Amino acid sequence: MNFASDNTAPMHPRVLEALARANDGAAMPYGNDPLAQAVEKKIAGIFERDCAVFLVSTGTAANALAIAACCPPWGAVYCHPEAHVDDDECGAPEFYTGGAKLVGVEGPHGKIAAKDLDAALDEAGKGVVHHVQPAVLSLTNATEAGTVYAPAETAALAAVARRHGLKVHVDGARFANALVGLGCTPAEASWKAGVDILSFGGTKNGCMAAEAIVVFDRMLAETLAFRRKRAGHLFSKMRFLAAQMDAYLEDGLWLDLARNANAAARRLAEGLSALPGASVVHPVEANEVFVDLPEPAIAATEKAGYRSYRWLGPGTQRLRLVSAWSSRMEDVEGFIRVARSGLA
Repeated sequence: MNFASDNTAPMHPRVLEALARANDGAAMPYGNDPLAQAVEKKIAGIFERDCAVFLVSTGTAANALAIAACCPPWGAVYCHPEAHVDDDECGAPEFYTGGAKLVGVEGPHGKIAAKDLDAALDEAGKGVVHHVQPAVLSLTNATEAGTVYAPAETAALAAVARRHGLKVHVDGARFANALVGLGCTPAEASWKAGVDILSFGGTKNGCMAAEAIVVFDRMLAETLAFRRKRAGHLFSKMRFLAAQMDAYLEDGLWLDLARNANAAARRLAEGLSALPGASVVHPVEANEVFVDLPEPAIAATEKAGYRSYRWLGPGTQRLRLVSAWSSRMEDVEGFIRVARSGLA
């Protein structure tokens, strides 16, 4: 009954079982164990490309270290103002880059349009010593609004970035949800569309604490081993991060879990949009639903014990509902039913 966040979900049993198996006996530390090395190859296989892989334990670390590998201290990172890197990471990208500036590019439904990025970069003051210099485009897929960038949209943005000399980073904390929503391959949504480096998430979708920085531009990998160590994310017992990621990826589990989450979100949106006075704010393309509901409907769900966020602050009537791999359809139907009862 908790739709506050996919971070509230438990580990998937297969991930938990994998951790128990990894705990049997000794293994070499710092990623030198066979499992960690096998997972790096498995990720490369999923993306159909030779790439460098760095396991870390949080999405914030993945984003901040990935951006730092692309951006000098005098650089600028272009992103949507609602992006997690700008709004929810306590200055981590700025810290790990040594002081780079995040520059917001507005756009509806959490997305940046190629023409707006191009206009912003035209006015960036490239080569002017008094201005930070454009260095990185950071996209979020799926976005903080629950929308997704299709490969063609990513490619158009990457083309603009290339023309202006920027590297392209994708925050993929919900990358599985984006892929399921798009119906495309990991390669099509990443390097084939011009992405240089990807934060590949597992924590929100069935893992305990497992993320990967996937580097398609090998030159960007040169400093990441040192950056990860300096940031405290080179785990001595790396096998336990690897075990999670291995189970997560095995037999397409990660996509199956995202399908359940996305299906629950679609049903929430469908059911709630049919209520009198309700309005879904953004297209529901992954596992997040933003909906304006009459206060009696919200009050009824809160009284019944359902958890969600009033997105615009206490007393406001916009809810963010996030479904997870473990969301049950009976809870989805229950939320809709209780919200409807509040309007009777």
